[in-house]
Amino acid sequence: MEKLLRSLVKASARLYYNCTQRSNKRDYIPASGKVLGVEELDNMIDATLDMWLTSGRFNDEFEKEFSKYLGVKYVSTVNSGSSANLLAISALMSPKLGKKRLKKGDEVITTAAGFPTTVNPIVQNGLIPVFVDCETKTYNLDISKIEEAITPKTKAIIAAHTLGHPFDIVKAEEIADRHGLWLIEDSCDALGAEVNGKKTGTIGHIGTFSFYPAHHITMGEGGAVVTNDPVLHKIILSMRDWGRDCFCKPGKDDTCKNRFNMQLGNLPFGYDHKYTYSHVGYNLKITDWQAACALAQLKKLPYFLKKRQENAQYLTQKLAGLEDFLLLPYVSTGIKSGWFGYLISVKENAPFTKQQLVEYLENNGVGTRQLFAGNILRQPMFSESEIPLRICSSDILYSNQLNEEHYKMLPQTEFVMNNTFWVGVFPALGQKELDKTADTIREFIELTSLQ
Repeated sequence: MEKLLRSLVKASARLYYNCTQRSNKRDYIPASGKVLGVEELDNMIDATLDMWLTSGRFNDEFEKEFSKYLGVKYVSTVNSGSSANLLAISALMSPKLGKKRLKKGDEVITTAAGFPTTVNPIVQNGLIPVFVDCETKTYNLDISKIEEAITPKTKAIIAAHTLGHPFDIVKAEEIADRHGLWLIEDSCDALGAEVNGKKTGTIGHIGTFSFYPAHHITMGEGGAVVTNDPVLHKIILSMRDWGRDCFCKPGKDDTCKNRFNMQLGNLPFGYDHKYTYSHVGYNLKITDWQAACALAQLKKLPYFLKKRQENAQYLTQKLAGLEDFLLLPYVSTGIKSGWFGYLISVKENAPFTKQQLVEYLENNGVGTRQLFAGNILRQPMFSESEIPLRICSSDILYSNQLNEEHYKMLPQTEFVMNNTFWVGVFPALGQKELDKTADTIREFIELTSLQ
């Protein structure tokens, strides 16, 4: 009876869904977007009918399948990619890591060109962010600048694979190993990207992913932290789940069969292990409803990645001949890009600015995005706060005291802020939308050249 009732509910929902979908006509071409279908709807209906409102059977299945896809041992879902980065850094502060733990005042190398929540967890944990420049070919962390920024207080590196293009993780891993540093890969924009056949997010000590609607697959809000290290995995789970020492899943008790037979901290012997806390943690879990959506999305990921790559290749063909004015995306040898978006930079000697081109595109129905924060050190979050930091090999500075000379220490990051933007290649875009994108860019350049 239950199976029949579920089928009837799904049939009704599918009918409603199919009747209410908007046409594919696009007056405005967004830079990013989700692609959902009845498979996601079916899963979410099942999760709704279960009435299990926290993580449950769909989450278990998603973590299992995502682990299999990545080829990584441990996956912990979280409520956003930003939370994933917060957990990744916070986990390295755990006393359970002994001498390898990070402590307040330790330094973490990163880049200023990217999304704020790659950097924020460094500051939020009382660590010192050390900013090195990016490179203009891939817009990634310039690996050649890392070693000159290392001091005895440097303990970790965290960097994003910018817009799906992997940074030189091989060299970064070699540097991290040689100097005894933790390496965190922010793969929130790079799901499916590969370096020499290995998926990004699985090469460093910890990898992070985002499932926000703009990303390769979505669960609405959501993310994941992955690792091959069982100690880190246990710490991550603890910090995700209120900081508790117990690893029972929601609704489960006494998985360790030792619930009332422990003495931890200064608690009395036998104090309930389910209410024993070994870390200052959070509650960053997802709902089963979100996992149900992502599970259906994961099955479509190979198609999504293929379509993104095809769209990027098509745009490159359509924009051929404009290289005197624009820098188009570059993919290194041995790299498979995840193609989150299509990065374009206006050359310094072009007869127009990025701002002029972006405004023309937006006014003509083509959506654009900046490379996130541009130079994050210029953002109000830094300029209006007193945050200790270092730039390259400088001494410690304070963010509200930075001036133009300090910004000049990151010349490529400044270039990104002033010259770089991106347009969409997500799977819902077809040839018509891509033609409009490329034609509008070409039209603007031709009009500007005639002036």
